[in-house]
Amino acid sequence: MNPRAGRHRWAVLPAVLLLALAGCSATGSSGPDDDGDDDGGATAPSSRAPRTTGGHWQPRPGTRWQWQLDGKVDTGVDVPVYDIDGFENSAAVVDKLHARGRKVICYINAGAWEDFRPDKAAFPKALLGADNKGWHGEKWLDIRRLDLLRPLMASRIDMCRQKGFDAVEPDLTEGYRNHTGFPLKAADQLAFNRMLAKLAHDRGLAVGLKNDLEQIPQLVPDFDFAVNEQCAQYDECDSLAPFVKNGKAVFHVEYELKPGDFCGTSRRLGLSSMQKKLGLDAWRAPC
Repeated sequence: MNPRAGRHRWAVLPAVLLLALAGCSATGSSGPDDDGDDDGGATAPSSRAPRTTGGHWQPRPGTRWQWQLDGKVDTGVDVPVYDIDGFENSAAVVDKLHARGRKVICYINAGAWEDFRPDKAAFPKALLGADNKGWHGEKWLDIRRLDLLRPLMASRIDMCRQKGFDAVEPDLTEGYRNHTGFPLKAADQLAFNRMLAKLAHDRGLAVGLKNDLEQIPQLVPDFDFAVNEQCAQYDECDSLAPFVKNGKAVFHVEYELKPGDFCGTSRRLGLSSMQKKLGLDAWRAPC
């Protein structure tokens, strides 16, 4: 089992209140799902191939997706986008998904050191901070040290490119709001996140902003899509509107809420939403 499976939010800072949530139909199957025809509306699920912009892929709002970080990837889910672990999946898996017409996002941890990754010895001890509570074997990174982190993150993103991925999902990109062992400031986080975006774009890859809701207004120009966990549970989904307004997808999951609790709001906002189990295996219940 992938120790990274079930990555969820660790800080709760509600930003805004949502309108009353409306229900929606959903399926618990990990196989093909039918979201209906795409009528071109802002909130309609997209089944057409996402466009490319500026030399890299640009997923649009409503694009359906699958997120699987645990277990052998089920390549039979009928969605245009997959998000899978970059280290634990080979180029052959990416090729198989491409052969089925899928775009593939490369999940990597950017904000914390992990003692189970093959490049763990490359990280100087000076970069390692406090334990990431709740996640065994992880320590927060000193994201102020761009001089040390740039080549390390570049190597990981190079791995994604070499395996044929279309995009990168860097995780733990809001360390400044957590107890990292370092006096991180919002400006440090902005600089680190923008560095990640540039590293991806320089390699022809799209890049997604993971959570970090408070900095979306500053970072939406730098990122091609967003990945969010539990914005409905914490009444924060409206904070993601700048991505949709700029024609950029928001890939969203809930763990504790049922689809009927959040799909109405997701459709109103143009989010690509589904319920997942915390383990992030193949199971999904999409809107």
